[in-house]
Amino acid sequence: MNIILFENGEIGKPLPRRDERTVHLLKVLHKQAGDTFDAGVFDGLRGTGKIEAVRRDGSLEYSLDLRLPPPPKAPVRVGVGFPRPIQLRRLLRDLSSLGVEAIDLLGTELGEKSYRDTKLLSDGGARAALVEGAVQSRDTVLPEIRVYPDLAAWLAERPWDRGQALSPLLVAADNVRPEGTFSHLVSRRRPMTLAAGSERGWSDAERDRLEQAGFVRLSLGKRALRTETACVAAVVLALEKTGELE
Repeated sequence: MNIILFENGEIGKPLPRRDERTVHLLKVLHKQAGDTFDAGVFDGLRGTGKIEAVRRDGSLEYSLDLRLPPPPKAPVRVGVGFPRPIQLRRLLRDLSSLGVEAIDLLGTELGEKSYRDTKLLSDGGARAALVEGAVQSRDTVLPEIRVYPDLAAWLAERPWDRGQALSPLLVAADNVRPEGTFSHLVSRRRPMTLAAGSERGWSDAERDRLEQAGFVRLSLGKRALRTETACVAAVVLALEKTGELE
C-alpha cells in the first residue's frame, strides 16, 4: 500500500488488529509507535499519519495530519464492453490507478452476455479493485462507475457531455475497421471519451452508431488485444495526447 486510506466515519477510532491496513503497517512495513505513514481520507485530503500506540489487543491508535488535495483526475472517460470478470477486476484497478474520471461498463453485441451478470458490481469486488488502484497511485478519489445495457443506451445518454466546459474528443478503439491510428491523434488539453469493445470487438451496426454519435475509430496496431490491454494502452495514449503525462 502506497497510502493508507480511511473512511470519514473511521477517523479517531483504532484500527483493528486484523484490518489489512494494520497488518500492512506492522507486518509489511514494520512500523512501530511513533512512525509515520502516507495517509488520506476517501474523497478528501492526503497527508501523513502517525502511529501513536500499538494496543495490547494489537489494534492501532493513530493521528492524521492531512493538508494536501488529491491528485487531479485525468480528463478521460472510458466506456468499455464487459470483459471476463477476472479481467474486469484488473481493468478497474488499472484504470483507477491511471486516474480516469469515470468508467462506463457496456453490454455489446459481440460480448459474452453472461459477463454482465458478474457479482463484482454487487458484492464490493468492483470497489475493492478501484481502491487498490487508488492506493497504488496515492489517490483518495475513486472513478465513477456506471453500467449500461448496450452501446445504444450509452450513446443516447451521452454522460460525457455533463459538466464539461470543453466538448470532449470522442474516440473508439477499433483494430478491424479503423479510420486512422492513435499515433496521429491530436488533443492537447482537451478532455476525451474512449470507447473499447468486448474481446470480439464492435459489430458493424455498433461501428455505424459510434460514427453517427461523433466517434472517430482509431487503431492500436495490427495485433488483436485483450479488452483490458486495449483499454490501458488507449488511456495511456490519451493521457499523453492530452498533456497529462507532462
